[in-house]
Amino acid sequence: MKGKVYLVGAGPGDPELLTLKALRLIRTADAVLHDDLITEQILALIPSYAEVRNVGKRCGQKNITQDEINALLVQYALMGMQVVRLKSGDPLIFGRAGEEIEALREANIEFEIVPGVTAALGAAAAAQIPLTHRRVSSSLTFVTGQHAAEQGSDDSLSGIHPESTLVIYMPGQDYSGIVDRLLRAGLKSTTPCALISQATSSEQRIHRTTLEQLPGSPPLPAPCLLVVGEVVGLSVPEAAEAPFPEFFGVQAETSQVSPVHEGAE
Repeated sequence: MKGKVYLVGAGPGDPELLTLKALRLIRTADAVLHDDLITEQILALIPSYAEVRNVGKRCGQKNITQDEINALLVQYALMGMQVVRLKSGDPLIFGRAGEEIEALREANIEFEIVPGVTAALGAAAAAQIPLTHRRVSSSLTFVTGQHAAEQGSDDSLSGIHPESTLVIYMPGQDYSGIVDRLLRAGLKSTTPCALISQATSSEQRIHRTTLEQLPGSPPLPAPCLLVVGEVVGLSVPEAAEAPFPEFFGVQAETSQVSPVHEGAE
């Protein structure tokens, strides 16, 4: 009998931002293939009997190819396992879930997608930045740092409206290319922006600046996001100094919650 694969979003880092369904699936998994950015607190929720594989990539380095990940998902499912493919943030936002979905469909493996809090929302909450505001911004765009900094056929920033909010995932450390393209797209040099590192963790750091001053910003550890737009100016500077609320422990806090069964959602 075939098993089932769950593409699960683990959220931005804080275990208390896991969904109840994600928590249940992690705790009952036979096999977990996880990204490199999944926190130790979340990994500690995996049962001791489960097979666990780190299949993540960071800073361009990878210990396994995407094709190999796809093959493992199919292999474990054919063994009758309940497989959790645990991805940071949301699996459908820059998580390469599309390729895994294609592989599972081709192998006729049953799968389900469990959404998570994407990194942009976690970072915005940590920095107290409203990503939209009826008087400031009514649109929101997500791009990756690679596409934001490089010129080419995919000119993903040329249509950015000055009154929209832009969130750049994985912006890297050299912001000159990003700034150049945004200025040519029509944004003002004084447009507020914020770098948010390790959002929702006790190590989070928030650096507020403007586009013209962004290239001189201090390097921040990954994972890091860049938020650009007038909405950044609506947040209070004190948010940069306030640590994210202390993690009280998912296991202890959820021990009184009744199990969630399939079909109950």
